[in-house]
Amino acid sequence: MSLDPADFLDLVRRALAEDVGPGDVTTNSIVPVETRASAQFIAKSTCVVAGLDVARAVFHELDPAVRFTALVQDGDRCGGGDVLAELEGSARVLLTGERTSLNFLQHLSGIATLTARFVEATGGELTVLDTRKTIPTLRALAKYAVRCGGGTNHRIGLWDAVLIKDNHIRIAGGIAEAVRRVRAHGVTLSIEVETQSLAEVHEAIGARADVIMLDNLSDAEMREAIALIGGRAKVEVSGGITLDRIPALAGLGADVVSVGALTHSAPAADISLEMVEDGGTAPR
Repeated sequence: MSLDPADFLDLVRRALAEDVGPGDVTTNSIVPVETRASAQFIAKSTCVVAGLDVARAVFHELDPAVRFTALVQDGDRCGGGDVLAELEGSARVLLTGERTSLNFLQHLSGIATLTARFVEATGGELTVLDTRKTIPTLRALAKYAVRCGGGTNHRIGLWDAVLIKDNHIRIAGGIAEAVRRVRAHGVTLSIEVETQSLAEVHEAIGARADVIMLDNLSDAEMREAIALIGGRAKVEVSGGITLDRIPALAGLGADVVSVGALTHSAPAADISLEMVEDGGTAPR
């Protein structure tokens, strides 16, 4: 699992500027500049890890001499009490970078952990997709975390796929006209159409959409829609998808399920950064 530093270095620098400002007044008042320390990132409960390189970058931006040793990899499942990484360096730097590093690591590991739960619930019958419902400027990191959890990225932005949604359809005057306009514009990307009724599914089939999204339909309506489509288009189910609902959806015959909650509602993973005591381990 890899993440391009270009996707997070500027974010790390801006996050540190926001948190540290002109200096960590508490740490600088208490800790002598020459003091060195060791610390550990520790999982407090079961999670799938994501964002170790981002956490490392926080400390290296503060002091390149900090030693950051990852003991697991992004995408690994860890249990409560597992040590994720060890750090050694300036005590001031370890304390100053603590919150910023944890903000990234907890958020991204939370996304990866929730994604893994959805993927497991499908029993291998559905591909789990994310959406564009991400915190602005954190999309590349959020979608990376989804991959760490075993999910698959939907479109990255507005440029890399066509998704005709309800408001596009209203403005165009119908699905057929919206699809016609896309093709007339010379777009060669796959065309996906959001449908919210069986009548709209019929329209999308007639317009030869490549992907038909069944949005906020009941399980019974989805089953009927999938039978209507009959393999003529790829089928995506979406809209208020909860973890409890996934097993039932997995048996309907759709190809993919998109889940906005992966990135907009994932709870932060319970991870802490603990200073190591003289005995060589952090308190659990």
